[in-house]
Parts: sequence; C-alpha cells; structure tokens
Amino acid sequence: MIRGDKVALRALEETDLEALHRWMNDPEVTKYLGMRFPISLSDERRWLEKEHDPLKELHMAIETNEGKLIGSCGLVSINHLDGWASLGISIGDKEYRNGGYGTDAMLTLCGFGFTQCNLHRIQLDVFAENARAIRCYEKVGFVREGRRREGIFKNGRYQDLLVMGLLADEYREKWPERWGQ
Repeated sequence: MIRGDKVALRALEETDLEALHRWMNDPEVTKYLGMRFPISLSDERRWLEKEHDPLKELHMAIETNEGKLIGSCGLVSINHLDGWASLGISIGDKEYRNGGYGTDAMLTLCGFGFTQCNLHRIQLDVFAENARAIRCYEKVGFVREGRRREGIFKNGRYQDLLVMGLLADEYREKWPERWGQ
C-alpha cells in the first residue's frame, strides 16, 4: 500500500469489480475519459484478471484512509529506457470530488513513480474543457506543454486535448516533504 495524506493506493482486487463496473458505465464519471462504450461486468473482470506487466503499467485503487474505495489511477505506457510514463486517474465516487482526494492521489502516485520507479517524467492528456482536472494537475505541478487540436472524438464532437507534463526535479522542488515517502 502506498500512503498519502488523505488516500492510500493499493492493487486492484476482485472485490473492487462492482464499483469499477458501475463507475465505468456512468456517463458523468466517463465524460472526460477515453471510454466511449458501455462495459460489461465480465469484460471488466477479464481486464482485471489479465496479467498486467508492472514494468509497463501500474493500476491502483484509490481508497480513503478509512478504507473506502473512491476511484482508480495508474501509470501506463511506462518507458524505462527514456524514463517516462503516462498517468490516468478517475474519482468514481462523486461524494469525494472537490475534497482534495484526487490531488492527494496524484501527489502520491507521482511521488511513487519518481522515487520508486525511477521515472524522470510523467505526462498526461486532459480534455481542454475539464477545468477541475486541469486545476488539480497544475496544483500538483504539471505544466501545459501543448494542445492536440480536435484530438479526440467524444460525445458527438471533436474536442481539444491539453498535453501536460511533470518532471521529477519539478516535483521534488515543489513537494520536498513528499519526496521519498
């Protein structure tokens, strides 16, 4: 388990399937995710049971410090040669949005990526109109690096994506108390 101030990150378990399935079929939750189609419980189970190479992808459950599952996050497309990975996060339990849980999960995951996975850079794409997520990412220290104009087709239209990145030195400078946790 990887502990933050408000959350703990842990491996996804079979007992998480029902909540993950519910969230990944909720249009409000998936509005700003790449997901476009409903997913069956059996497909979600197959994805969870699939052997994930931790050297290439790391999928984690987000729990409150009281042990309540509220979302998931991960580092994917991990490139050890060049020292980078892409980050994704979703707070599925709507009651825990805007309470700092997503920010703490991001800080915890990035700190783990930099100090335990030897990453130099963590990057992400975010819908340009997802102001809440952009505020969270900038608070953590992510920098806007570019824009993929009309980079994704979702909800009946093409939408811009912002490309954001965070370097290990930037994280360590901004969050020295979280370095090496």
